[in-house]
Amino acid sequence: MVAVLGVAPAGAHAAPSGAGTPAKTPVATGYGGAVSSVDPDASAAGIDVLRRGGNAVDAAVATAAALGVTEPYSAGVGGGGYFVYYNAKRHTVSTLDGRETAPLSADKDLFLDDQGKPLPFADAVTSGLSVGTPGTPATWRDALRAWGTESLAQVLRPAERLARDGFTVDKTFRQQTADNEDRFKDFPASAKLFLPGGKLPVVGSTLRNPDLARTYALLAKKGVGAIYKGEVGRDIVSTVRKPPVDPEARRTVHPGDLRAEDLREYEAKRQAPTRTSYRGLDVYGMAPSSSGGTSVAEALNILERTDLSKLGEREYLHRFIEASRIAFADRGRWVGDPSAENVPTKALTSQRYADSRACLIKPDAVLKSPLAPGDPTDPGAPGSCDTRGRAAPTTYEGESTTHLTTADKWGNVVAYTLTIEQTGGSGITVPGRGFLLNNELTDFSFAPADPAVHDPNLPGPGKRPRSSMSPTIVLDGHKPVLALGSPGGATIITTVLQTLLNHVDRGMPLVDAIAAPRASQRNAAQTELEPGLWNSPERARLEALGHAFKQNPEIGAATGVQRLGDGRWLAAAETERRGGGAAMVVRPTR
Repeated sequence: MVAVLGVAPAGAHAAPSGAGTPAKTPVATGYGGAVSSVDPDASAAGIDVLRRGGNAVDAAVATAAALGVTEPYSAGVGGGGYFVYYNAKRHTVSTLDGRETAPLSADKDLFLDDQGKPLPFADAVTSGLSVGTPGTPATWRDALRAWGTESLAQVLRPAERLARDGFTVDKTFRQQTADNEDRFKDFPASAKLFLPGGKLPVVGSTLRNPDLARTYALLAKKGVGAIYKGEVGRDIVSTVRKPPVDPEARRTVHPGDLRAEDLREYEAKRQAPTRTSYRGLDVYGMAPSSSGGTSVAEALNILERTDLSKLGEREYLHRFIEASRIAFADRGRWVGDPSAENVPTKALTSQRYADSRACLIKPDAVLKSPLAPGDPTDPGAPGSCDTRGRAAPTTYEGESTTHLTTADKWGNVVAYTLTIEQTGGSGITVPGRGFLLNNELTDFSFAPADPAVHDPNLPGPGKRPRSSMSPTIVLDGHKPVLALGSPGGATIITTVLQTLLNHVDRGMPLVDAIAAPRASQRNAAQTELEPGLWNSPERARLEALGHAFKQNPEIGAATGVQRLGDGRWLAAAETERRGGGAAMVVRPTR
């Protein structure tokens, strides 16, 4: 087995910070627990909980709540997510599916117009139609009840204070606001909160959200019943059913059909994780409705028979790209909400099925997309090169979201990915409540990519849309090795996969494995490359093999934690992407 212990790169220093804002640093090592997120205020909130004796679950919820303040365009109580937890005492991995659900009145025609044609994507996003029943509040409640040591009121205090006192606007936040400016202007509550005085927030200024502070205070007092059975829920329903649009706006905003019953009936689902073995390590992920756990596992299984540590860079990237292509072909055909679809999760993550697909990869040729899926329910023999299905293109998925990882002094670990879907969600802020509503239902296929191919991801009553979020925990026997995840829509799967391969097979320290330039192949004609690969000699060498590429300026924004051999925790985050991440430990060491 390749060694997986890493050290901080020489010369890693904290970035300058605004007044009252902790410094950003991409790597930290020490004792007592660790937190890594994209934001220093949020990571500090989790560290605060760990320092006062809370565990990794308490810290994860505290960090997530703070991200709802500082990363409101990516996450918040108006969204959903997936929570993966390692219990050090019991040596078990558990998960919560807190994905949003479609209204009980929804059907497969949710996003079709009167002529049966799919609505323009932008029109569907910025509408009440796109809003699913939020799952984040239920996830927080259930995680704390099952595995936490503190109450919701206790872990919400740092975020409530942060919302009340404000946070320092950085370049990323300003740019994300600018990207949404036209949408936010059309909704008075969004404009009031995110466009103070009718203008973009200034870098270095303080942005306060007193409405969200009051919402957190209400949740602390009354619990999440205030959302699922109470006054906040009533405001969510009325906002979705009659979006509060500026009278002067020219935008047509479709209403949704979310009802009080949808909120009352919502449950975060506790379910078994996906699991596969790779290089002697046990890799745990999120089962459907996520496609992250199945797709990462399938790609790892496809690559298991090849010693990637001995390959040159071109050969390594070629095999990584092709394994991703195959996994996405199977994802598109087989993965959806298991409450409404027959998803062969165990078969998709089996070594037997991967072996029936791995022989499609040739050292001197490139597969063509869209690649046909195989049949995991009846795989051929190893080497059969199963492609019995009919090919269909990959449908679109937004690229926002946020991820956090936490660990505590007892050895418990959390990988938690949460989202409101695309940057800014639906664009609609609940008046007086201080949070944006998700546009998660646009993760459904509006219509089958190919009418002749079954699409498991069409809308339906109470159905969860398929997601690519891939919170992942890796164990060596019963001991935690690392945990990681990323935002990025469908690129999350390839980001997590590539980071794991960089670390486990290529021997990179975790922070370097995260920082390395990324490629993302999702059963498409072209593979996306970040500038670091686009401008490298490897691109020409791969093109000579037959690969086709297009440039993507930034793929994902991963965070991770790692248990070192001497008992310390290492927290790692991005060095550059999204302005860099914030890795922290309770008691730092050199």
